[in-house]
Amino acid sequence: MTSQYAKVSDERVDVELDCSEVLCPLPVYRASLALGQMSPGQVLKLITTDPGALEDIPALARQTGNVLLGVEREETRQLFWIEKAVRS
Repeated sequence: MTSQYAKVSDERVDVELDCSEVLCPLPVYRASLALGQMSPGQVLKLITTDPGALEDIPALARQTGNVLLGVEREETRQLFWIEKAVRS
């Protein structure tokens, strides 16, 4: 799938979270917990197999003010890169 986002290098990834084989709401919940433990500017790479994550994870980023840097869809999984926002 062609992404509307630029390719994010895994070298930028600070935390990788594999939520394969778990369904909604667990990928969103686990991503939210991980982001809560991260410092501003750090990048989370989230791996999911739940197709609903394609809507849920971008919504999480919007609602929390974090930055969705990239999304890739592979045959059976989705990859998301989320940068922890700097809070004012």
